[in-house]
Amino acid sequence: MSDSNPTLGKVEYGSKSFLAILCALFLAGFASFSSLYCVQPMMPIFAKFFAVSPTDSSFPLSFSTIALATGLLFTGLISDRFGRKLIMVWALFLAACLLIFSAILPSWHVFLATRILIGIAVSGVAAVAMTYIGEEIAEKDIGFSMGLYISGTAIGGMGGRLIAGILVDFISWQSATFIIGLINLLIAIIFYKILPQSQYFKAYPIQFSRFKQSFKKNLADSKLRLLFAEGFILMGCFVTIFNYLSYHLLEAPFTLSQTWIGLISIVYLAGIYSSPRAARWGQQFGRHRVLLFMLISMILGVLIMLIPSIWAICLGLLLFTFSFFAAHSTASSWVAVQSLQYRAVGSSLYLFSYYLGSSVMGSGSGLIWENFGWLGLSTFIAVVLLLGLFFAWKLQPR
Repeated sequence: MSDSNPTLGKVEYGSKSFLAILCALFLAGFASFSSLYCVQPMMPIFAKFFAVSPTDSSFPLSFSTIALATGLLFTGLISDRFGRKLIMVWALFLAACLLIFSAILPSWHVFLATRILIGIAVSGVAAVAMTYIGEEIAEKDIGFSMGLYISGTAIGGMGGRLIAGILVDFISWQSATFIIGLINLLIAIIFYKILPQSQYFKAYPIQFSRFKQSFKKNLADSKLRLLFAEGFILMGCFVTIFNYLSYHLLEAPFTLSQTWIGLISIVYLAGIYSSPRAARWGQQFGRHRVLLFMLISMILGVLIMLIPSIWAICLGLLLFTFSFFAAHSTASSWVAVQSLQYRAVGSSLYLFSYYLGSSVMGSGSGLIWENFGWLGLSTFIAVVLLLGLFFAWKLQPR
């Protein structure tokens, strides 16, 4: 098969360029999200090491994601001026170097400042990668490509949690962080070597009027507003579960070690399976139906996790994770198609909402955990997902 569509001129499934793009973006997703989420299984360790509360121990992740969310509003615009690949390469190198640097910082406040900078750096990959896919890949293959990119982010999140969760049982959290930083530095070099330059990128000067117009156009679309709200809900619920599940499993009757808690991240494999397949399901059944079904499945997963059995928790978490990644893949690819004129800003707004949900719910839910425990937290998540179910119903074609 040729590298491009003879009609549209864009990269198609099966070509060498398609493989190179997906491999590079898969690695970029891994590096970015392992940088973000390697701190999640370390939250109980941070609480002891820095003498902070469970809610405060979520700040290294929440501060990174709020910085990421804020950066996403601008990185798409900056990439409109300087190019997609350049921004992503610099972002990967900076995130890896900052992660290595954060491993040697003994001060809680300085450590948090470094985590904020990591979030800003990762924003240079998160929004621009989606825009790159929308520009370079043939439209019929965007859903599949977005799903595979999200699979890379899933493996990154799993890899960061898994590697950190296992290592901290044998070495210090600083050494574990340092090792992950070195891995991501190597990935940044490989990414630079193999990602093709943009062929359909058109540079625009950074103009506030265009910036303002692109935001207005996206926010004026009622479907996009609902999809942005879905992003907030999906990621907020997902991060909340993983943030406080560690604390829940450290308690009786489970009393698991950090290694076993880290190994639970293997459930991400379900998301790696469901992300690329969500595009096919969307074509067969309609995106709105896939979104509805996956939100119902997430609620069911939360309810199963209320059963005080490690096997029930693993089953519920597996279903929850499978459904989350399929829902996120469906919503994000929908945004890429819906916001055709200002795709970079549409992707940025979706991901801004997505990571804002991670920050606000990820830390704010700590107060629910501290006061009402796992039952209270699960009830809260189920109620928020019901709101997401209502928004998905509103997305049905009329």
